[in-house]
Amino acid sequence: MASQAIQSHRAGAEIVNGDAICRKKSIELLGELGLPKGLLPLEDIEEFGYNRDTGFMWMVQRKKKIEHTFKKIKQTVSYAGEITAFVEKGKLKKIAGVKTKELMLWLSVVEVYVAEASPEKVTFKTGTGLSDTFDATAFALGE
Repeated sequence: MASQAIQSHRAGAEIVNGDAICRKKSIELLGELGLPKGLLPLEDIEEFGYNRDTGFMWMVQRKKKIEHTFKKIKQTVSYAGEITAFVEKGKLKKIAGVKTKELMLWLSVVEVYVAEASPEKVTFKTGTGLSDTFDATAFALGE
């Protein structure tokens, strides 16, 4: 069952179902935004939606959550069964459902962006106000 946030943005949204088409659409959207295409390495996606008018996007996985380690930067990220964000060129903001492991703590990732001045770098901001910048190649498809 989709959350209240998703329900409120369904009207007017482009919605697709099924892992293959959901993956394709999410990768296309990341590319369109100028973000690394491997940023959301989700598995078994059952729904992807994007409301261009509000800038709201969401992805729903069959599993409750998955963890993925980006090998080049040795960073483990946890993706909840439902991920939501508001998108704009070069940025995912007000992200819900994504956490990163720092030492022994899981911190919520609330924003991801690529600055126009340095498109080869990706910055992640947590709910605690901490941010970290990595080489964009670490988030290429298949990494």
